[in-house]
Amino acid sequence: MSESQAKLPADVWVVVPAYNESARLGNTLKDLLTVAQTVVVVDDGSKDDTYDVASQYPVWVLRHVVNLGAGAATQTGITFSLKGGARFIATFDADGQHDPADLPVLYRVLQERNADVVLGSRFVGEAIGMPRARRLMLRVASAAAYFLCGVWVTDVTTGLRLFNRRAAQSVHIKMNRFEHPIDLLQQIARYRLRLVEAPARIRYSADSLRKGQRTWGVFRLGLKLLADELLQ
Repeated sequence: MSESQAKLPADVWVVVPAYNESARLGNTLKDLLTVAQTVVVVDDGSKDDTYDVASQYPVWVLRHVVNLGAGAATQTGITFSLKGGARFIATFDADGQHDPADLPVLYRVLQERNADVVLGSRFVGEAIGMPRARRLMLRVASAAAYFLCGVWVTDVTTGLRLFNRRAAQSVHIKMNRFEHPIDLLQQIARYRLRLVEAPARIRYSADSLRKGQRTWGVFRLGLKLLADELLQ
């Protein structure tokens, strides 16, 4: 069996934060379940049928009564997975941008590199249909994150990640919304977790490009923190 066809072990739990993703979530879960055996969907107070769609699949489904943000939904999934006995925890976007075949790659890299955290990077891998303006914005966000956190990553906003249990127990996301990747990087640096990147394929669509607030939110936060640091 090739790596792209391999299934993850059952002790790798995959957390899928989802907000108003009923139109895309079904296909995402169908593809994800060809690779992952244990999946946790966190419906973050959606106003559509996200919860009902997730409930049609053999996955755990959690629900926030109100929308708290991607960071909060991710942390809810991580906490639930740890209580369930997960040895490794991945995060995976609900909108179909990610390729499930990248998850076994992250798992292999984590083990081979003896890492605590692996980030799936579209810049190490492939970004299909990515506008040049967004590419530039993410480059600047990486530089700002390095200055603030002392950790260099090529893809600050990636939602494709894999943690070992030690790392998942160490970090606790406090920035509830799309700025939470900066929060994670700061904690990875604080707890001296071993971080590496692995190639990932991100496919942009008209729907995903409308989610520009995610990139802009991290970029804006990075500049704000950078300015605060320089003014001290």
